[in-house]
Amino acid sequence: MTDQAPAPQTDSPDIPGKPTSASRTTLSHIMTHNDTNLLGTVHGGVIMKLVDDAAGAVAGRHSGGPAVTASMDEMVFLEPVRVGDLVHVKAQVNWTGRTSMEVGVRVLAERWNESAPATQVGSAYLVFAAVDADGRPRRVPPVLPESERDKRRYQEAQIRRTHRLARRRAIMELREKRAAEGYGD
Repeated sequence: MTDQAPAPQTDSPDIPGKPTSASRTTLSHIMTHNDTNLLGTVHGGVIMKLVDDAAGAVAGRHSGGPAVTASMDEMVFLEPVRVGDLVHVKAQVNWTGRTSMEVGVRVLAERWNESAPATQVGSAYLVFAAVDADGRPRRVPPVLPESERDKRRYQEAQIRRTHRLARRRAIMELREKRAAEGYGD
């Protein structure tokens, strides 16, 4: 097996590729009492919104226009976030298809009044579809991985895409089989 990432899809030679760094962004937000759940820590939904906001900004930057969230593949919470934490949401495009993009997100937190390094508290993978003014899918530029880390993320994103498609296909086959057997939803 080779150490090189496969070349990004270039089925659209009229759209030049963009390097990973062109759309990478960080969104930072300080957590307050308004963000807490019943346990007194920051509500997971607050973190998820920040993740979606940062990922959406990256997807829009990369695609050069509107992009909508198609799915959230995975959201992992590693540590609780507390009131007074300064949360940094770092996002980048990992992979692109014809009209869709996978955006990887890392969530870090640090105390607002301490100089200790930030700790990773979560991560997520989201799929965005680029859309035109009428909400129809539009083509996106290929992403051009720059570093070895970017190449690894590109390869891992291809694996996640393969799994998404296989899962969707297996579910559709099961539904068709059950419908043919006379079972309704």
